[in-house]
Amino acid sequence: MSDDEPHQPGTATPPPTLGEGCVRRYDPQALSEEDGTEFEGAEALWQRLQRERDATSDK
Repeated sequence: MSDDEPHQPGTATPPPTLGEGCVRRYDPQALSEEDGTEFEGAEALWQRLQRERDATSDK
């Protein structure tokens, strides 16, 4: 890309939110798989991290 070409703005837009201030959060009803809300390995990762933490705290 040369300096003569105009810059294109980003196309990402955040999903709708609920609440204000500290309690602001994404609207769960508006989220979809396209928003990256699925993480099938989350529970397994959490359990592994807990085991690792427990193993290091026992020493």
